[in-house]
Amino acid sequence: MLSILFMFLTVFIPYGYGEESQDSKYDTFGGWMAVSASPTRFFTVAEIDKVWWILDPAGNAFISKGVNHISYTADFCPPLGYSPYGRTTEKKYGSAEAWSIAAAENLRRWNFNTVGSWSDEGMRRQQIPYTLILNIAAKAGGDWQTGAFPDVFSDAFRRAAGNVARTECRKRSDDMYLIGYFTDNELHWGPDWRTKNSLLIDYLQFKPDAPGNRKAVEFLQQRYAALEEWNAAWTIQSHSFAIAASSLPLPESDARKRDEADFQRIVAEEYFRICRDAIKKADANHMILGCRFAGAAPEPVLEAAAKYVDIITFNTYNYLPPRNTLERIHAITKKPILITEFSFKAMDSGLPNTKGAGKPVETQDDRARHFTEFVTALMKMPFVVGYHWFEYADEPKEGRFDGENSNYGLVDINDKPWETLTSEMMRTNATVEAIHRGDARP
Repeated sequence: MLSILFMFLTVFIPYGYGEESQDSKYDTFGGWMAVSASPTRFFTVAEIDKVWWILDPAGNAFISKGVNHISYTADFCPPLGYSPYGRTTEKKYGSAEAWSIAAAENLRRWNFNTVGSWSDEGMRRQQIPYTLILNIAAKAGGDWQTGAFPDVFSDAFRRAAGNVARTECRKRSDDMYLIGYFTDNELHWGPDWRTKNSLLIDYLQFKPDAPGNRKAVEFLQQRYAALEEWNAAWTIQSHSFAIAASSLPLPESDARKRDEADFQRIVAEEYFRICRDAIKKADANHMILGCRFAGAAPEPVLEAAAKYVDIITFNTYNYLPPRNTLERIHAITKKPILITEFSFKAMDSGLPNTKGAGKPVETQDDRARHFTEFVTALMKMPFVVGYHWFEYADEPKEGRFDGENSNYGLVDINDKPWETLTSEMMRTNATVEAIHRGDARP
């Protein structure tokens, strides 16, 4: 009976791609029928002839071509006190349901096949494969804007992971259109644009009775027989195994760097293990898609992640994919990689483009050209299994919650598509499976 169901799904319900595509080569999930394996009922990954693919439930090769933040209201604008895009969609469509249907039609026309993170629940009912971000760290005291990292050794973190999994994962365990779960987004694994602290320094600044602080102190005490030995190794003068904020930044020290890397591995191991266990207890059927690294991925964290995730996910706003970085990640983890954010913003949009990742380009023609150049280069890498564009609608010119004000959208604030870009996306998206297999170039 199951094989009959998959035959029906694969052959008799074309996905409905845009005119540059051939419906007959895609199944209902958007999988490419030129490369296939046995049906598995849920999305999975496999390496076939030295090329990595996501496999859809029908067993066909699936490159995840996604768009993030497909939302009826999009970004709330604090200076205005409302969402400009939300006012447009309410007037134009009258309901989130009607808008979701129209947005899904746009995705299919532009040859996208995945609803990405931060998208409305209504988009997950459009029979388009989707991903879900769980924000486990954020629900346990983490903060994306400041880089605050949760105490993964605390009962609060374990409870947060369990609660999220029971609430979000259990009810989706039989959903064939769900690709998998992101645990979080752009966690502060080490020095970045938010703070220059390492996780070890952060944990040493937790309250003394915090489990994470006790773990950090215990870690140091196991390495250094006496406080004086630690002070000498780190070239500091501390009266206890603690780091005061007033003492930062610390002097350079090879011993400190080694300690920070080793403690980073311990934290990462605990984080990924707890997240994996909680998710799989609630939903044993779907993949774990990692934590969406932000431009850099420390080796100790990658080594820990590889034990617990199915795909390594990575955000980048370079003009071209960071090949050396991606090759390094794959060499360390032996896992396929999904690009979960990339985008290009243009100055001819009328938006300021002063806040938000990526260097602006001049025109919409440039956006379109960079999209094709980026995706073509990316899909020539045999270990990459997809890409998710950030985002569906432009940000308000007055700024969203964190001030971002950029032309990232496929549609403008009035819900009008950027046709030069979306036409190029439609054409390029229809070629990527062949590029990935190595038998075609656009």
